Amino acid sequence: MIQRILVTLASVLAVACSKAPEEPATSPSQAAAPAAAAGKTLVLQRGGFIPEGIEYDQANHRYLAGSLAEGTIFEIHGDGAVVPFVTDPTLVSSVGIEVDEPRDRLLVANSDRAVFQPGATGQAKLNVYSLTTGERLALVDLAAVIGTPSDPPAYFVNDLTVDNDGNVYVTDSRQNVIYKVTPDYQATVLYRFAGPLPGNAQLNGIVYHSDGYLLVVANEHIYKVTVGSPPVMTEVMVDQPVPGQDGALWSPDGPLAVVSNSADAPLVVKLQSTDGWATAKRVAVAKLVGQATTAAAVGGDIDVIHPHFNDAAPPVIERAVFQ
Repeated sequence: MIQRILVTLASVLAVACSKAPEEPATSPSQAAAPAAAAGKTLVLQRGGFIPEGIEYDQANHRYLAGSLAEGTIFEIHGDGAVVPFVTDPTLVSSVGIEVDEPRDRLLVANSDRAVFQPGATGQAKLNVYSLTTGERLALVDLAAVIGTPSDPPAYFVNDLTVDNDGNVYVTDSRQNVIYKVTPDYQATVLYRFAGPLPGNAQLNGIVYHSDGYLLVVANEHIYKVTVGSPPVMTEVMVDQPVPGQDGALWSPDGPLAVVSNSADAPLVVKLQSTDGWATAKRVAVAKLVGQATTAAAVGGDIDVIHPHFNDAAPPVIERAVFQ
């Protein structure tokens, strides 16, 4: 597997070197063009930071990745270089990240991976940064608005999405709630699931649909939650459920793409609905090399991050090939 990745990276670099030398890289963001565009995989130049979340900033032509281990938001360059973009002491474990280009914002689900240790409570915060400068614009304590938490209290914000008006929706995997944060950074609980989810599943990836609802994944389940008052939740009936669903995004060609974080059979699956997400079916599948978590849309493609949870090996960005 490692040999295959290194060979592919060599191909990427060879193609990069074949570009006309008189075409200068005028800024760091231009130098950070889509790394996987010339090949299927890119090995990053350092490991150990565990990038659970990845996004692609179309305006500035760069990958951005979070860090479960360090909190820092990194810019990933086309040669695999890992360069700090946001270094903020309030960031403990950056999980899901979302590029909000119309508002020049980078949205970060700020958690604490210590919550996975006995007795730890974790945290649930939304950090917001300028997409241009990395300056912090807001810090919202989501846990403060939950009211009575589960017993014992524990929080882990996981993923987030933004609607057409700039409202942000954030999943909390430990509380199984969806927070809503308005454009002026006022937080509320949009929806709270009653009791444990089937199989003790936990909320994870989330996307917004322009018809006014959210789709939220939790292990093999997908839930549709309207954003009106009061919100209404229904489960999407999927013909072939996808175990271990983690990240979710709208594929450039329309379907919902979900990443399975299964270590045994990692996949990206495209799901299509013809009835307003009452039901959905598989329309394409991409097999991956190694455990993955989230993905980013890059032009017409989908690139997936392999964070390496259990070792210090360099993370890998892989371009999904659908069949």
